[in-house]
Amino acid sequence: MTDTAEYIPPKIWTWDKESGGRFAAINRPIAGATHDKDLPVGKHPFQLYSLGTPNGVKVTVMLEELLAKGHSGAEYDAWLINIGEGAQFSSGFVAVNPNSKIPALMDHSTDTPTRVFESGTMLLYLAEKFGEFLPTDHSERTECLSWLFWQMGSAPFLGGGFGHFYAYAPEKLEYPINRYAMEVKRQLDVLDQHLAKNEYMAGNQYSIADMSIWPWYGGMAKGLLYEGGEFLQVHEYKNVNRWADQIGARPAVQRGRMVNRPYGEPSSQLLERHDASDFDTNTQDKVLAAQEAE
Repeated sequence: MTDTAEYIPPKIWTWDKESGGRFAAINRPIAGATHDKDLPVGKHPFQLYSLGTPNGVKVTVMLEELLAKGHSGAEYDAWLINIGEGAQFSSGFVAVNPNSKIPALMDHSTDTPTRVFESGTMLLYLAEKFGEFLPTDHSERTECLSWLFWQMGSAPFLGGGFGHFYAYAPEKLEYPINRYAMEVKRQLDVLDQHLAKNEYMAGNQYSIADMSIWPWYGGMAKGLLYEGGEFLQVHEYKNVNRWADQIGARPAVQRGRMVNRPYGEPSSQLLERHDASDFDTNTQDKVLAAQEAE
């Protein structure tokens, strides 16, 4: 161990506003809104308030896949939520997602607009609403949902665990990095062994399980997430890499990954999406100009 000072927890924890590293300004131990601000509402049935993180990408991929299947009812507006500036704590956002996490979705096609929060719930909601990307066979459906919820339970070890301590924590600590590196490699091995026998996560059918897992573990395998690929030797997971390449080659996945993405190469970004033509025209400058004018 390289840690030189042992941390001894106090009898009662108190909130230190200076702790938290890169996200110290937005981390807090209480819920609710910090300021009043309504969310914008566009012209389409679905209003998505998000950011192009893995959790946000799941939903934009699903919406783009539905549109590619010809479901015009899946048209959506995707509004950028800058979590670094605390936009997820506006009164409008908290009304859609009381947990103040992206993404948040409003379905205006229902008699009374329906709020949907938690990315896994959104995938299941959309799959059931449109009858797509969720097997109808009982056994296959159960397998799909098992992997969907596997991702929801496992990804915090990759993101909030390994990702935080390896990439974002204010100091590098051996114990948490080793602890979460070991767990992430175990998870990658779970996926690799499963994908050695299956084309997709739920068998031979592309599903919401793939859309849920790919942004996190496919992103890790292909160097799209953090900078720990070499550290974790992700190239060793041949079946995960085969699957990640296969999913990543889908046009709808490529479009979905661009939406609400404010970082990376400019050609990979579409800050907000309000029409399918936005992928063909450079709307980024217009969005930036509108934000600066606010």
